Amino acid sequence: MRLYHSPTSPYVRKVVVTLSETGLLEKVALVPVQTTPIAPDDLILAQNPLGKIPALELDTGEVLYDSRVICRWIDDHAGAGLYGTGAAHWPIVTLEATADGILDAAVLMVYEWRMRPEERRHSPWVEGQWGKIARALDALETRWMDRLQGPLTMGQIAVGAALGYLDFRHADRGWRADHPHLAAWEAEFSARPSMQATRPPAA
Repeated sequence: MRLYHSPTSPYVRKVVVTLSETGLLEKVALVPVQTTPIAPDDLILAQNPLGKIPALELDTGEVLYDSRVICRWIDDHAGAGLYGTGAAHWPIVTLEATADGILDAAVLMVYEWRMRPEERRHSPWVEGQWGKIARALDALETRWMDRLQGPLTMGQIAVGAALGYLDFRHADRGWRADHPHLAAWEAEFSARPSMQATRPPAA
């Protein structure tokens, strides 16, 4: 199998951590791709018409894309149970969606300052994206800490990747200051070998 990736993508990190935690990483070749929304790489366009990473090419030649789709396939293929069953399933996928929403907003903030000329950047829009992140962090701190404990789930992996990306691209926002329980959880979770091995390179 081949995973089209960039080491700085938090969505890729989520997938690679999942591959590592399920014992499938050694079966996947990592194919580096340089792509942006305004200059998609031809290599990834041949795999994913949306031009986004990650994309996972299976041994059959079929290609899966979107990190949530890929992680579900990994979980099913490995029989890992990361998504739970029955009533336990829905909080896990809601937690994953919350984490991915943090990532979506955080990535859009990066695009705003990296891809727009300075005179066209819209600060209220950027702050609106951070508002989504701040509310999600508050929810994690006050409502979701019990779901971040216990056996590993996809929700935990997604939150770990999201918080890691905030440190990587938005460290100046100091998210830990108002979220001590979440910060303590992140410090422990980020020590996992799978998280240590996937830390993004310096910006």
